[in-house]
Amino acid sequence: MFNDIGPLELVTIIVLAVLVFGPDKLPKVIQDVARTIRKIREFSESAKHDIRAELGPEFKDFEFEDLNPKTFIRKQLDNDELGLKDIRSGFDLKKEMAEVTDAVNGRGETPGVAASGGRVDMVKKPEALGGDERPPFDADAT
Repeated sequence: MFNDIGPLELVTIIVLAVLVFGPDKLPKVIQDVARTIRKIREFSESAKHDIRAELGPEFKDFEFEDLNPKTFIRKQLDNDELGLKDIRSGFDLKKEMAEVTDAVNGRGETPGVAASGGRVDMVKKPEALGGDERPPFDADAT
């Protein structure tokens, strides 16, 4: 519940609580807060139980944590009915980027050809252009 509270913040909260409530009333305030948190948890569990009972037996495995998008996606990726792990493992981004960089810089397997976005464009090398000839305009490159 309080995973992101560090020791310095905890000490600050305790000092503020002592200053605001005083050392005499602080134990009673802590008991009241604990009792309130306990009642909220009981209410939450009761509501979850009622919702599961109303949904019926086909939702017996339903978990409210699955409503969190991160948890849902993680669970679906672990399930892997779609074969996403094969797709993910078959794609090497560094290798793909190196190939594109080599092709653009003219160090590729076929000089004068640059692969971009799944298509192959013929590219003239600057030294192959005439004196006043300008390189071709590529609308996709701008």
